[in-house]
Amino acid sequence: MTETADDLSAPLGQDKPRRKRRLRLPFTATQALAVMLGLFLVAFAGFAIFNKDPLGGEPMTRIAIRDPKATDEKPAAGHGEEQAQEGKHATKETPKQAVSGEHKTVTMIDGSTGERRDVLIGAGEAADKGEASAAPAVMAGIDPKLLEKSRYGMIPAMSGDLKPFNVYAAEADRAKAAKMPVVAIVIGGLGVGAAKTTEAIMKLPGAITLAFTPYGADPGKLAERARAQRHEIFLQIPMEPYDFPDNDPGPQTLLTSLTPDQNADRLYWHLSRMQGYAGLANFMGARFIATDAAMQPIIREASKRGLGFFDDGSSPRSIAAQAAGSFAVPFGKGDIALDAVPTPTEIDRALNKLESTARERGVAIGTASALPVSIERISAWIKTLSDRGILLVPLTTAMLKSKSS
Repeated sequence: MTETADDLSAPLGQDKPRRKRRLRLPFTATQALAVMLGLFLVAFAGFAIFNKDPLGGEPMTRIAIRDPKATDEKPAAGHGEEQAQEGKHATKETPKQAVSGEHKTVTMIDGSTGERRDVLIGAGEAADKGEASAAPAVMAGIDPKLLEKSRYGMIPAMSGDLKPFNVYAAEADRAKAAKMPVVAIVIGGLGVGAAKTTEAIMKLPGAITLAFTPYGADPGKLAERARAQRHEIFLQIPMEPYDFPDNDPGPQTLLTSLTPDQNADRLYWHLSRMQGYAGLANFMGARFIATDAAMQPIIREASKRGLGFFDDGSSPRSIAAQAAGSFAVPFGKGDIALDAVPTPTEIDRALNKLESTARERGVAIGTASALPVSIERISAWIKTLSDRGILLVPLTTAMLKSKSS
């Protein structure tokens, strides 16, 4: 047998070294990655096709619900107050629900500023699910003939010639208002933040109209206090803005993507949160208030229930005036946002512009929030208003004068 040189040179008693064989994989790393990615895309497509979500365009809100029966600790007497400057908020504790036993805290995010606002909803989770929940108690001083039962609670209704717009309008010298320039001021966003709302109620004269959102631990109780101080009140209805859901007005927002019946059901939930308001107003809603098909049913409901409608003037494309005219609904529109820049100098400048507008057109309507600086500057301006030949009137009086002008 012939031996090779390698065989002859190998040490005696030792086997010659074997060559290591490389393991060959059926796929390269790149091919394996491509297969995995393909499987993921197939799974995702299957989920998107077969998963049913009828309200897929609407945001989902994560909430924290506490049952007071499950703890012996005494809940806080009220929720935390917002700081004077927007965007800075104190931590809020969930108070005890007097009716249903449940509250939930919802965080709303302003898409333009990134501001987070914690809102305490007193209706329990049934409202988000579209289920009936314990109805809020009827406020003091409310005419029972002007109420109608809904599955969410009592909502406004007409009774013969009696309309909430007329019955709940604040007192005013309308004969005097017809002869001189008038201004009306609407303070909005109330009901969330008891201390802030109470400050507006107590520090501003009764001729100032207060607009409440349907949110908060007990907006009806605060609205009741406002009416006791002779303020007329309006109810703000959360409506879809152009950048929804990045900018979310809150639960049960009226949406252009919903049917008229779905929006009507949401409207009834809002209407049931309190009573005694003379009319409705938009809360945000630049897209909704500019969409005729969405707004017409809402204005029709306002007409059916004897309510007025106030457009805060924030949407230049609003069709609310035309819709209100077609249903003979008392209507008003904000002319100037008084605290768009919340500094004393800019608020004073806006108030002077409001006064000039009233002199030119006979009536002017300003809007503002309940910031301390806003309340302070508006209060100071009002004290000398009559000396300058301008009359401060409630919103309903300004709306009626605008109609007759």
